[in-house]
Amino acid sequence: MPDLTHFDDHGASRMVDTSDKPETLREARASGLVRMAPATLTLIRDKKLSKGDVLEVARLGGIMAAKRTGQLIPLCHPLPITSAAVDFAFEGEDLLRIEATVRVFGRTGVEMEALTAVSVAALTVYDMCKAVDRVMSVERIRLEEKSGGRSGTFRRED
Repeated sequence: MPDLTHFDDHGASRMVDTSDKPETLREARASGLVRMAPATLTLIRDKKLSKGDVLEVARLGGIMAAKRTGQLIPLCHPLPITSAAVDFAFEGEDLLRIEATVRVFGRTGVEMEALTAVSVAALTVYDMCKAVDRVMSVERIRLEEKSGGRSGTFRRED
């Protein structure tokens, strides 16, 4: 396992110096799930919640979060991301799948931006639906794949 890069030789926190890294196209895709009552999923699908179109608000929240990741995660580089997309899929009668894909042409990857986009999109769904379903759960937020940079391509196999 590689060394942890956010600590110096004395154990102090540090921002990783990316000055010597080449700029390359980097992309990351993350996913997460929101489990809810079947009736809640139907309300979302049919756009019947009084707060409005849940998925469009969650999409916007996820994209905004990706753009602000450097302000939210300590030691995370602020990046001029070139693309951020958040998509949704209904799985079964009680599960909403959220997927975010983020791109940058830069010196460091966008894994944290994709994970943050999924997280905030999921929390936005929860916030908009909590009045009708307080037992919703946000589950399995994870990196699915990433490409670009020195470490190359990662693709989750399961």
